[in-house]
Amino acid sequence: MKKNILIPALFIAGYISLLSCGDSAKNKPDMKSPEKNMPTAAKGTENTGAASVIVDPEAKTIANMQAAIKSEINTTAKYAAFSKKAVAEGYNEIAILFKAASIAENVHAINHKAVLAEMGVTLIPVIPELTVTSTKENLELAIKSETYEAEEMYPSFLKEANSLDNQIALISLNYAYKTEKKHKVYFENALVALNDTKLNNLPVEYYICPTCGNTYAAIVSKRCGVSLTGGEKFIKISSL
Repeated sequence: MKKNILIPALFIAGYISLLSCGDSAKNKPDMKSPEKNMPTAAKGTENTGAASVIVDPEAKTIANMQAAIKSEINTTAKYAAFSKKAVAEGYNEIAILFKAASIAENVHAINHKAVLAEMGVTLIPVIPELTVTSTKENLELAIKSETYEAEEMYPSFLKEANSLDNQIALISLNYAYKTEKKHKVYFENALVALNDTKLNNLPVEYYICPTCGNTYAAIVSKRCGVSLTGGEKFIKISSL
């Protein structure tokens, strides 16, 4: 099911929790920046192990946002396909989870695109890449993907965006970071339930914050714990 999701203005409160993720960042290799006239004033250095090279923080942030968009678009398509596979295998509870996660990841992609638009950068087109296997293997892949995003990719991107003091990038990246941590736990619980044949213990409805993608299982919060969006605006996912 596709929905047109209207993203409200980003709340400044989303930035409050940024400091919690800074210590877990790991250095990632430089990514190729898109073609753009980059300012030369705001530059730092980065130790590559062989020699220190000049790094343009804005160029690095743009490259990171492009990479984050690619990851979120791929994940949106991947989880939608995983949901259909779970239905085919008779795992409706897991199918609903994948569907909810797919919608949440799309919110992240939309937010990240808005950041690049504010920076005057043209998005590099992304063609989703995915492979669908068994539901068990799909869950294992989802856990691996969420773990990487929550523990490596987003903490690293947040640290680098902070060096430029790019507030809108920081907020969008933090929205995704906070949500991926929750998705990781949901997928881990689903895999345990699948292995133990206790799928009835899994939630059968989810609620997605349209501002940040924050995902709630079974219960509705009065207000999103990340973006402060009112719970009445949440997207309910309870059917396939």
